[in-house]
Order: sequence, then structure tokens, then C-alpha cells
Amino acid sequence: MKKIIIVVIILAVIIGVLGFWYWQRNDYSKETLKLEILGPSETAISQEVEYTVRYKNNGDITLEEPRLIFEFPENTLSGEGFAKRQEIGPDELGDIYPGQEKTFKFKGRLFGEENEIKTAKAWLSYKPKNLKARYDSSTTLNIKINSVPLTFDFDLPSKIEADKEFKFSLNYFSSLDYPLANVGIKIEYPTDFEFIESNPSSLGKNEWEISLLNKAEGGRIEIKGRLKGDIKEQKMFLATVGIWQEDEFVLLKEVTRGVEIMRPGLDVFQTINGDDNYTANFNEVLHYEIFFRNIGREPFSDLFLVARLDGDIFDLDSLKTDSGQFNKEEKTIIWDRRKVSKLAFLDQGEEGMVEFWINLKDSPPATANQNKNFAVKNTVLISKLSQEFITKINSKLELAQRAYFNDEVFGNSGPIPSRVGDATTYTIIWQAKNYYNDLKNAKVKAFLPSNVTLTGKIYPEGEVSKFSFDSRSREIIWSIKDGEGMEAGTGVLNTPPLIAFQVALAPTPDQKGKVAPIIGEARISGEDQWTEKTIQVKTPAVDTTLPDDQNISDHTGIIQ
Repeated sequence: MKKIIIVVIILAVIIGVLGFWYWQRNDYSKETLKLEILGPSETAISQEVEYTVRYKNNGDITLEEPRLIFEFPENTLSGEGFAKRQEIGPDELGDIYPGQEKTFKFKGRLFGEENEIKTAKAWLSYKPKNLKARYDSSTTLNIKINSVPLTFDFDLPSKIEADKEFKFSLNYFSSLDYPLANVGIKIEYPTDFEFIESNPSSLGKNEWEISLLNKAEGGRIEIKGRLKGDIKEQKMFLATVGIWQEDEFVLLKEVTRGVEIMRPGLDVFQTINGDDNYTANFNEVLHYEIFFRNIGREPFSDLFLVARLDGDIFDLDSLKTDSGQFNKEEKTIIWDRRKVSKLAFLDQGEEGMVEFWINLKDSPPATANQNKNFAVKNTVLISKLSQEFITKINSKLELAQRAYFNDEVFGNSGPIPSRVGDATTYTIIWQAKNYYNDLKNAKVKAFLPSNVTLTGKIYPEGEVSKFSFDSRSREIIWSIKDGEGMEAGTGVLNTPPLIAFQVALAPTPDQKGKVAPIIGEARISGEDQWTEKTIQVKTPAVDTTLPDDQNISDHTGIIQ
């Protein structure tokens, strides 16, 4: 038994030695593979960053089937789109022999906020030769965004009167060397803020899109609104600018600005030709009356009031004012306490007024940067208050009403001069023009005398469905374009809409020796989509003298 025990012990020792030798021979530590990412520690947004991934086999065993994965930091632009990760497989890497070192480079542009840390990651998986186990090594590199060369700020007063319209703006400018696409700007308004309008127009009142922003380019978003609140209450505005990556908004910069609600002191309003919501017409005289009222608790003294006119449609040479000083170059009128007593002292609840007259030109100047939706602006400044007043200008409508006996449309018949007891036919032609604003429900109307009838001939045929006649009231109605409307420039930039129809006149005995009316005055009207007013123009009635028919004289227009 003792011999058997000794043999077992010897065998166990031999097996242990052999196992230790085999384990030691096949042991592998992943620390023998060195993996690292090399790159800068800081960068500006959109600046191209080059990452160098380097690995080295510091062991004496060949590493087989390697696979390298590089993951870009979040919101990295690489190539044509935002990159996430790149993978290099065994076919490109090959086996990693003892002592072998390789590097791979990855390039991208980082986007994010200033001082944001962006982390790149790398993994290398492999299988040591003669081992079934698979190992992987990983590493990271942090880069700080040290600058965002975008100018982005509010132009917003520090104090605002409660419940009174005011304007503010967001200014942006890019100093980046790389163009930004799909730029988005958002604003978070304080509570009790009422959005009125913005220029350019917004998406949902608080978002704007900029398709492309190149280096040294910028812009401004102007917003008009009204803010409610208690006196001395603080209100915060927050704005962000970023880029859209698919459905994700990548924030680049944000700015906040606080305002304080202050007690209103002065109120300003104006009327034009006695109307506080006036819409003007070209070639019209405008009588401006500007009222200022003390709605505060303390009197005002030594005030001055400035009206600044904006718009090339003003005829500045026509301006007249009794008490103001006009500077034509600056387009400003100034009133002071020397000629306006209420500017010298305005007590609580008191009101003062200044006035001036100015003509509008008969048409916009050739240098105008638009061809429709015209307006003029008057900005009034008094004390610390600035108030803008926009006056929209109606479109210009024209209607031509002509009558012919000699024409090539229908070929008229009957005696000329017209005779009592006989009927003579005439051709009536209407042509319409609309110059500056889009119109809806554009119509032409006129009345026929009781002894004038329609023959039923209408040209062109497409206008038949738009032509109607009320036998009782004897009113003719032509719905231009089926009443859908007339775009700005209709008949000016293209062929005017036209309709021709034939009428027959049967003179009555009491018209003998006189001129007989053929059709009454025609009126064209339409709903101006810019000014939201219905505008109307009249053209004279036509009688048997036919002023547009060169073959008819005043003498041949007398009824026989």
C-alpha cells in the first residue's frame, strides 16, 4: 500500500508540472496589444479633426482574424452625412504578427456646444494563434469643443411696457470656414407673451429654418409681440441655434435675455385722413395726425417728437407742416416745445397733437424692390417710446368700357344714325387691369337702359359662363376668372382679360334729336388680399356718339 501511495503522488506531481507548463505556454494577456487613439485635445466646431488609431502587438504570439471598429463622437459629419462608426475587417487588416504596428486614420467635423466634450471610441477584437478564445481591446479619446464661432444674440430692450406692442430681433452671423446646412433657430417665449408676426415668417410662431449659412453670412429675425405682466416683473427669452440631423436637433449655441416690465408713461397713435386704420391709394393726399397722451403718474416736460417716413412711394417734395421742421435727406419731421405747447409740458392725462400732409406718388418707382403688396411706414419717436405705423396701399384697378358700331367681332346692323322705330346693334367691350395686389371676387357691373337689350352674342366663348344679366334690375355682371380673382399684374404683365357682348338699341320717340345712352357707367371691384379692403373703380357710361369708334361722329350720334 505504501508503494502504491508513493506512485500516485509521483504521478500527480508529474501531471501538475505538465499542466502548469501547458497553461504557461498557452496563457495570453490582452495587455500585450497596445491600442490607442491619437488626435487633438481641443477643436472648434465644424473644423476637420483627424483621428489616428494605432495598435501594436507587443507579444510573441500572432493575432488572427482581427476586426477594428471606430466610433465617431456623437454628431460628427464625415463625408456626405453624419457618421456613427466604421469597421475594418480581417481581409484588410490581415494577421497581426509579433512586434507589428499599424495605424488607420478617420476624419470628421464635430458639432456641438461650446465646452462640450466629444468622445471617440475604438475596439479591436482578435484571436491569439492556437487559442479558441477571442479577446478585445478598447480605448477612447476626448476632444473639447473650445469655440463656436457663431454670433447669435438678442437685440431686445431691457425694459418693456406692459401690454404694448414692441419689436425685437435675433441677429446671427457665421465665422465658420465650413458652410452650415439645415440650420434651425428656436425661441422660447416667457409666459404671457403674445406673438403677433415675424419677418421672415416662422414655423409655428417660434421656429425658423435657414437652408444654408456660409462663412461671413448672417441675417436677422424680427419679431413683433406684446407682453403682459406686473410692474418690475422679470421675463426671460431663450433662443437656440443648431442644425437638423435627420429628426434630431443638434444644439450649437443658446442665448438668454431678461426684460423687466415697466410702467407705461406715454401713449402714441395716429390717424390718416381721420381714420386710425387707413388704407391708402396711389396718387392720394394723406393727412397725418399724430396724438401723444400722458398715461403715467408724472408730468412730462421739454419733449420733442420725431416722425420718420419710410417708403419710396412718398412724394417728399409735397410735404407740408405748420409747426414741424422737415429734413428731406433724413426723411424726418421734428416738433419741439417752441411750437407745440404740449411738448413743453404734458400733465397727467393730457393729450397733444401734431400734423402734416404728404402726397403719394401715382405709381411705385422703377427702383422698387417688389411688384406687389406696397406699404409706407411712419415711425414716431417721443421720449423713450418708439412706435411704428404701417399703412398698406390698395391695388390699382383699371377698366376700359368701349362701344363700337363698326367692329370685326360680331358685325353690327341697323341704321346709323339710329332711328326711332328701328333697332341698331352695338358691340360693348370691357377690358380690366390689376396692378399691385392680388384680388379675389373681381367683378364688373353695369346697367342697361330700358330700351337696350342683349342679343345673346358673347365673345370669347369661354366667358359665356361668367356673364349674367338680371332682367328685373337690368344689371349685367361679369365675374372675371369665375370670380376666383386677379393676380397682381393681370392685364399689365400679360394680355388683359376681355369680354365683348352685343346689345340692341331701339330709340324711343322722346329721344329723337338727342343722344341716347347705350350702357351705364361700368364699375369694377375686387377684394384686395393685401389691404383686406374692397376696392372699386368706375368708368363713364357710353352713348350713341361712340367716342371710341372713329367712324362715328357727334352728329351721327343724334337719334333720327
